[in-house]
Amino acid sequence: MCALVNNVYCVGRNYRLHAEELGNAVPEEPMIFLKPSHAVVPMNGSVLKLPMDRGSLHFEGELVIQLAEDYAPGKSVDELVKTMALGIDFTLRDVQSAIKAKGHPWTAAKAFKSSAPLTPSIAFPGTAELADVDFTVWKNGQVVQRGNVKDMIFSLQRIIDYIGENYGLGKGDLIFTGTPAGVGPTESGDVFELYWGDVRLGRCEIG
Repeated sequence: MCALVNNVYCVGRNYRLHAEELGNAVPEEPMIFLKPSHAVVPMNGSVLKLPMDRGSLHFEGELVIQLAEDYAPGKSVDELVKTMALGIDFTLRDVQSAIKAKGHPWTAAKAFKSSAPLTPSIAFPGTAELADVDFTVWKNGQVVQRGNVKDMIFSLQRIIDYIGENYGLGKGDLIFTGTPAGVGPTESGDVFELYWGDVRLGRCEIG
């Protein structure tokens, strides 16, 4: 992705089956939260140091897009996005459950250092072609998640328009577009590989 990363937007519950597997209601409009830019680390065979002492840590594989220019109303996804990648939204699930029960923000569960590893980028193929390919998350040599944009509740255009109109979107901003069903726990020594179709884009190990 672009060396410049400003804002990191994330879309929660954007796959119906994922919302259902966690017992959450399906949202009626995009559910947006943020990660700090220092949560983004390269997924290039690196060993990630994550907070393994704060309860259950879950992986959530996602398609990630980056804005190539500033958002303006009426601009299409294909005008705004030139590169994409895959990433993992690591989540402290026990922490999230506790703060959700109190009605507190998700920051403590989502925004810790290295919580958003990101593969090297590839060219964005265009919205028409994007649904032709699945992305998959492999954990220790087994497929644990499979996603496709056609299964998203909110389209990329809807997500971009919603974020742009409500919060602002500029060149370099990242959007983690939501995770499909199959999220699960992470342990020290786990190896994650992210594939776009048959092409492995990135790998990391949990230290």
